[in-house]
Amino acid sequence: MVAPTAADAVAAPPAPALAPDTAAERTWTYASLGVLLAAAALRMYALELKPMHHDEGVNGFFLTTLVRQGVFKYDPTNYHGPTLYYLTLPSVVLFGLGNFALRLVTAAFGIAIVWLVLCLRRYIGTYGTLAAAALVAVSPGAVFYSRYFIHEMLFVFFALGLVVAALRFHETGRALYLMLAAASAALLFATKETAFVNVGTLALAWLVAWYWAPRVAPQRQRAGAGNARGGRHAKHEEDGEVSARTLSALFGGAERAPRLIVGAVALFLFVGVLFYSSFFTNWEGVGGAIEALKVWSKTGTSDFHGKPFGTYLTLLFQGEAPIFILAATGSAIALFERRKSRFAIFAGAWAFGMLLAYSLIPYKTPWLMLSFTVPMCIAAGYAVQSLAKRSWGGLKAPAPALLVAGLAAALCAYQATVLNFREYDNDQYPYVYAHTHREFHALVGEIERLAESAGTKQLNVTVASPDYWPMPWYFRDNPNVGYVGTLSERYDPQVAPVVIGRESADANVDQTAKLRETLGAEYGQAGIYTLRPGVRLALFARRDLASQGRAQALR
Repeated sequence: MVAPTAADAVAAPPAPALAPDTAAERTWTYASLGVLLAAAALRMYALELKPMHHDEGVNGFFLTTLVRQGVFKYDPTNYHGPTLYYLTLPSVVLFGLGNFALRLVTAAFGIAIVWLVLCLRRYIGTYGTLAAAALVAVSPGAVFYSRYFIHEMLFVFFALGLVVAALRFHETGRALYLMLAAASAALLFATKETAFVNVGTLALAWLVAWYWAPRVAPQRQRAGAGNARGGRHAKHEEDGEVSARTLSALFGGAERAPRLIVGAVALFLFVGVLFYSSFFTNWEGVGGAIEALKVWSKTGTSDFHGKPFGTYLTLLFQGEAPIFILAATGSAIALFERRKSRFAIFAGAWAFGMLLAYSLIPYKTPWLMLSFTVPMCIAAGYAVQSLAKRSWGGLKAPAPALLVAGLAAALCAYQATVLNFREYDNDQYPYVYAHTHREFHALVGEIERLAESAGTKQLNVTVASPDYWPMPWYFRDNPNVGYVGTLSERYDPQVAPVVIGRESADANVDQTAKLRETLGAEYGQAGIYTLRPGVRLALFARRDLASQGRAQALR
């Protein structure tokens, strides 16, 4: 056998080029991973930077009771559903009961929402899906509340999970996807009582899409270039249109349909009962889940957190303007080109239907915006997909559409960075809603220093201020902190070495003048700290605990 010469090597034909489909799939994979990594970086970096919001503190308090006493009893008049607490338990086991472990769960669900959006490639195309996922990844609101230990990220994940699973069942007819849809719906209701608003809007959006878009002729049902293949009903356009079928055909025939429906309903009820009964230890919670609808209907129409109809629209323009503009564009394109994508019509109706529904309800908080911000990102993705497939100067080139998407994502990423890592406690920014001020960390540190001076980790602290959350979460390991919420006639320096009162320019609210008079020279003022906008706390300590004259004599 003759060894090849150098000339032979030069003359040898080059290795075959990567197949176009393979190259496209690799590009898709790398781009998807890049989007997920960006989402993870924004959500995971410095996760403990901002102090806990008072709602986070309350949720942490409930979780502490569950971890230490094994008890969680759902109360329909007291906050939201049980999923947040039970799904956080594994993180607490791994990382301990602390801020990182709690926020890790909501951050993970925030990243998972981006992954679910990537699962929509079959329905809004490659460019559209990447754009939608990127916008969710860098959305200022989505990032902000992914770094919050509240129910919202779980709630949005289960809502989107319901949509994705239902789409896959519609396309493939596989029972697995129907069961996933049923479980997602159950978890949605077990997370927040407002689930009926979201599910109702989803149903209306489906009706809008079904009746607005005419059925597409069979010859239009073709697989789009660059889309994933496979599935029982894989014939679709690149933008994801799926052929209409009868209900019987959807469930695989009249004989199979009853079994699937009964199974899905049974799973929905089982999952709901499992969580609301606290894993079959509190059956009153199941009845409370039904009562919650009545309770929330009163809360939603009360003046508590009541705001004008246009509040959310204003916040959208302040915090998510690129997403809103692209979503409106994508929805308009879908409506006017209604033969192209029934799913895009659904996404637009879902997004703006949720905006309308929550705007009509007087009760408004900024985290509720996520229920329409995420579907707006999907509608925005469809705008990018549609623009990418249009002819520009006689040529079909995606560059202009990708430039628009890139600029929108860059602006959102900048806003997300400023909001989450610099202005996270500045209530002049959208999404910052009565958030605990960074000075609260200094208050906690000063109390810990006083405890060290006293030679104990469980220093007696009397909190006279009626506003103190999230303090119980931060001092969960100290049973000697008393939250009395009112002033006493006298304080014994040996029994109450540290006293905290409310400081205010309003004499009817301020407690410091009375405290100075009551505490006298035996105490010193160790500082005044902002708890949240409009709430300041004055810290008083027994004189001997104040080191190097930091406390001023009260004379």
